[in-house]
Amino acid sequence: MNEKPRIEISLDDQTLRVIAGETTLKTFAISSSAKGMGFLDGSYRTPTGNFEICEKIGADAPVGTIFKSRKPAGIWNSNISCNDDLILTRILRLTGKDPENQNTFDRFIYIHGTNHEEKIGRPASHGCIRMRNEEIITLFDIIHNQTEVIIHPMRETKNKLLFLDCDSTLSSIEGIDELARLSDPAIFEKVVNLTNAAMNGDIPLDEVFKKRMEIIRPNLGMAREVSRCYIDHIVDGAQKLIQHAREQGWTPVILSGGFEPVIRPFADQLGIEHVEAVPLYFDASGNYAGYGENYPTTRNLGKNEIIRQWKAAMLPEKVLMIGDGTSDLETKPDVDLMIGFGGVVTRDKVKHGAEAWITRLDDLLLFEKLSSY
Repeated sequence: MNEKPRIEISLDDQTLRVIAGETTLKTFAISSSAKGMGFLDGSYRTPTGNFEICEKIGADAPVGTIFKSRKPAGIWNSNISCNDDLILTRILRLTGKDPENQNTFDRFIYIHGTNHEEKIGRPASHGCIRMRNEEIITLFDIIHNQTEVIIHPMRETKNKLLFLDCDSTLSSIEGIDELARLSDPAIFEKVVNLTNAAMNGDIPLDEVFKKRMEIIRPNLGMAREVSRCYIDHIVDGAQKLIQHAREQGWTPVILSGGFEPVIRPFADQLGIEHVEAVPLYFDASGNYAGYGENYPTTRNLGKNEIIRQWKAAMLPEKVLMIGDGTSDLETKPDVDLMIGFGGVVTRDKVKHGAEAWITRLDDLLLFEKLSSY
C-alpha cells in the first residue's frame, strides 16, 4: 500500500485510528480532555480540526520515561501513586493547520503516554491525547513527521452540567470578606458592604472587584487560611448533593467570583474536579502579585460566558445552576434551570427571579430535579 498513513481521532468514541486510504491499520483507545473541546489558550480543552505531527520526541527511551519540557527527567514508578498528569514514554507534538487551531503548538498539545492508563477510553486529560505507554510506542514507530492528523469534534450529547456557586452556597463564608478580615479589621466592614452591594445587584461587579482587591492585597498565607475556612464552613447537605448529582450523571463545576487557588482545596475536599474561578497571583516571597483582571467572573454576565464555553465544549443534554447571588441569577438565559439558594443568605432579587428556590442543599425538590432531568 503506497498511500501515506494518517491519524484520525474521534472524541465521541475516544479512539485513535491509523488509516491508509480507506483501510484502518491500527485502532487505539485514547483519553482526550475532561473539559471537552476548545481552542482557547489555558482552557485545558482538546482542539479539533486538521493538524500534523511536527515533532517526534523520545525515540528509544525506556517505557515510562518522564518528560518535562520535552526532556527526559526520570522513570515513572507505577507502584507509587501520583495524581499529576505525567507525560511519559513518547511525545508526538501537534501543530494546527486551521485558523482556529493555529495556537496548538504554543499550547503544547501532544499525543503522549500517561501515568493514568486506567482512565484511557474516557475523557480525562488536560487537553492532550493520552495513550497507553506500550501503544504510544507502536504508534510512534509507524508514523512519521508531517503525518496528517484529524481530530473530529464531538457530535453526541452525553453530559449534564451542574454549575454551583461557592461562597454562601457550598460554603457559608464569602471568601473575599474573610481575606479582608485577615488583612485589616478596619477595612473589613467596607469590603463586606461592597460584596453585598455586588451580590444584590446594586453596583457593577467589575467595579466592586477592583476596589476590593486594591484594598485587601492578600498574601499567600492569607489565601491558605481562607482555604481552610471554606472547608470548616461547608454548608450542610453539600456532600450529599454532589454524591447524588454524580449518581444521576451530572458533572459538577464550581463557578465562582472567588479565587481559584483559594477554592481549590475545598473543591478537592468535595471531590469536585472542575473549578472556574479567578486566578490569584503571588510572588516568590508569597506577596500579592495581582489577580486575573480579565477573567469572566470578575464582571457581570461573566458566569454566562463560562457556561457558554462549557456548552460549546461538552454539548451537554442539560445545564443547571445553583447560587445565591445576582451573578447566578444572570445565568438564566444560558441554563435549563436556575435554582436560587437561600440557606446562608436570602437575596430578594434572587428569590423572586429564580425558577426554583431552596434553603437546603439536600432539599428533596432539588434531588427530584436532578433525577428527572
